[in-house]
Amino acid sequence: MESHPTSGPDMRAAVIIKRGGPEGRIVQNHPRPLVGPRDVLVRVRACSLNHLDVFVRKGVAGANLPLPHISGGDIAGDVAETGAEVRGLEPGQRVLIDPLIDGKALGEDMQGGLAEYASVPDTNCIPLPDEVSFEQAAALPIAYGTARRQLITRGGLKAGETVAILGAAGGLGTGAVMIAKAAGATVIACASSQDKLKRLGELGADILVDTSSDDWGGQIWKATGKQGVDVMVDNTGAATWQQSIRATKPGGRVVTCGATSGYEVTQYQPYVWVRELDIRGSNGWRREDLEALLEMVHDGRLEPVIDRVLPLDQIREAERLIEDRLVFGKVVITP
Repeated sequence: MESHPTSGPDMRAAVIIKRGGPEGRIVQNHPRPLVGPRDVLVRVRACSLNHLDVFVRKGVAGANLPLPHISGGDIAGDVAETGAEVRGLEPGQRVLIDPLIDGKALGEDMQGGLAEYASVPDTNCIPLPDEVSFEQAAALPIAYGTARRQLITRGGLKAGETVAILGAAGGLGTGAVMIAKAAGATVIACASSQDKLKRLGELGADILVDTSSDDWGGQIWKATGKQGVDVMVDNTGAATWQQSIRATKPGGRVVTCGATSGYEVTQYQPYVWVRELDIRGSNGWRREDLEALLEMVHDGRLEPVIDRVLPLDQIREAERLIEDRLVFGKVVITP
């Protein structure tokens, strides 16, 4: 999709004007995006944040993007305008946006949704049932979609198995806890504070492990009767990888879709071959993941965890809370 600023009416947007600290993102007037013949202009009602938005601002992700740039990939809203060749979508229709466009991501590789309007291809619009709120829908794509693919598609998690989830209090983590519970698994939720662990227990986690302790891997091992877990979810990387390997049972799977503490990991190889472990990568989500999640929310089988909802003008505060790991679940912005 080609989408460029126009000389038409302005919109309010949280714009990255300089890579680095929070001062590099400001809220200002910005031209609305063009609407191509197969595009849809969406009035953004909710856009949830991810660590990715912080990485884009810092230049860790999307380092070659031209500035100014609007990040934000998790968009829910209603159709404001349609291109001349769009069929089946009408102004006012409620939609959730699949952020994956031709192998690239909204907000990371192209202009995103931390603004009053966003332009997306018509094929990326998923009808949003009236029973699902804009905030609930916006919480789903990147975090929950990634969690579902990581656990179910790549991790092969089945009813009756045991899964340990590191970083369980974040947006992806809380989604993983609930998706795993819905799959019928025993869930070991790992987080770094007692308050977060208490809330994870309220979400349905069966066993709680405090990762601020040096022996958290040993806690998982003991909690499973020294058998280990069937599936280990580790998106932390360097700081946790070795203990994650040790906490996985023979024939188990270690699944990763990120490395927030560093990419270069230390791995004690004998655990891998003696236990015949599978190490599996998982990358993002697919359209069917988002459709399945919407159905789960609609049916009451999944309630996205939203820490707070903030207006666009508080985008710096929203990102600070995420960077300082002071949130439990998703932060949603309502432009």
